[in-house]
Amino acid sequence: MLTLPLEPTDDRADPQFKDAAGCSEWLKQFQLTNLQLAHSTLLTQVHEFNRYPMRGLERLNTLERLREIIDHVQSDYAKKLIAKPLPLNESELRIFVAIVQLWQTMLSGYRRCLQAYLAGDSQLAQHGALLCQRCLLYSGQAIFEHLRTGYEFDEKLWQQLHKLYAFTEQRGLQREEIPDSLNNGPLSASQPHSSCHRIYVKTLLACYAHPAELTRMQLQLLDNWLAQWSSTVFMEHSYTTSKGDAQPLALDLDSANGLRPVKLVTHSNSMRYLAMVPLSKLLRVKTILLQQGKTPLQLELGDHNRDDCIGFLTFLHQCWCENRNSRSDQRNPVSKHAQLCYKPENIHAQMSGNDRGEMGFPVETWLVQNESILGAQLTCEDTPVGRLSPNQLVALRFDHAEAFMLGTTTWANVTRTGQLRIGVRYLPGVARAVVLRATDAVMPIAGNTIPAFLLQAAPALKTPASLIIPRDWFKPGRVVDIQHQNGEKQNAKMGFSVERGVDYERVSFTLV
Repeated sequence: MLTLPLEPTDDRADPQFKDAAGCSEWLKQFQLTNLQLAHSTLLTQVHEFNRYPMRGLERLNTLERLREIIDHVQSDYAKKLIAKPLPLNESELRIFVAIVQLWQTMLSGYRRCLQAYLAGDSQLAQHGALLCQRCLLYSGQAIFEHLRTGYEFDEKLWQQLHKLYAFTEQRGLQREEIPDSLNNGPLSASQPHSSCHRIYVKTLLACYAHPAELTRMQLQLLDNWLAQWSSTVFMEHSYTTSKGDAQPLALDLDSANGLRPVKLVTHSNSMRYLAMVPLSKLLRVKTILLQQGKTPLQLELGDHNRDDCIGFLTFLHQCWCENRNSRSDQRNPVSKHAQLCYKPENIHAQMSGNDRGEMGFPVETWLVQNESILGAQLTCEDTPVGRLSPNQLVALRFDHAEAFMLGTTTWANVTRTGQLRIGVRYLPGVARAVVLRATDAVMPIAGNTIPAFLLQAAPALKTPASLIIPRDWFKPGRVVDIQHQNGEKQNAKMGFSVERGVDYERVSFTLV
């Protein structure tokens, strides 16, 4: 039986609107000129409204009036967190917490309606599916906000989501289509509907798509796509597999976890299985059609770059349908420490031996938790001095090692205990700190020289030597003097850009 523990209502509650009609009048006067004030006002008033005692249907109608303005304000307020490095600073963290609180406050309002429905409120008898869909939606929104920002969410959110969905199964409500004008899929204009099943599957798959490796914009795109695709994924009580087909993904409704590979679970009555073959076919067909010249708009993927869509569809297929966690470079559990530094000028000072304590170039102690020949996962044991983003240059020196090695962050998030955690991909080749001087143009930096790094060739990986230079300084054919630590000089001509991060660019070169 679904239980909905909620604080009791209070006759002393005094919201600025006490029914749907009053809410409509209040919204006509609502000001959006100050976004922070608007958000704070909504949070305060919806919370106060939830405490106010009233009939279930009137509460439902009032919450429905609030949905559009809350969706709009939440979306605008969340833009302040786009591309923010982690951990968030104090003001950013306040914004994040406030956004999550407003989603949860909306959830509390609909849970109060659902509580009345369970108590036998006759006016809500026909609204069971809608109430469950709204509760699942706002539970999912709280989870999505954590994914977008890079903060781990409390496992209680999983338990809450699973219990709600299990209830819809018991009542046979899971696939009932519900009008939802805020459904953000590509077809929302012509098909403004959703269901408990769609919302639930969308949240499950988003959490299984390695969200820490995705940008906020990619996660929003994923949210839009899944609003449409989730109806193609069926949830079953048992499963069969065929050789060569995408394997099902498993879920335990009694757990505090999301999806897992089916081979890692033991069957029980609480297990459910997502059949991934239809979604696998959908992803592969869309990828092939894009490669053949169709536009993303024609394939209902939105107005986006074709190559970006192909890359993202391929990534999602690997995550959901190819068991990406079983890749050849699977990391093995380890427990060792590493010194880590970041920001190119800091790294250069450490590697060149020019660092002095008073220069403020810190080195932090991190715990390496798993590792492969290509990269590692690390958790910061100190309070981080700076902040990190995906695709940022870092340098690591492991226990007892003399030299630093270069890498780039593939993802970053903050654990429930407040620790910063990152994935690092090692850059191939032994790294050496060098100084570059251009011979064909004036350097855009005082002194006409820039700190850089030379990555020596790695024959075992069939990788030639390359240069790591500041972002936006690359120019094909540019000739530079490479000045080594031992005084040796070489002339080199830049070839092409191999990869580009937020604070560096890796480029090919030939000696001249």
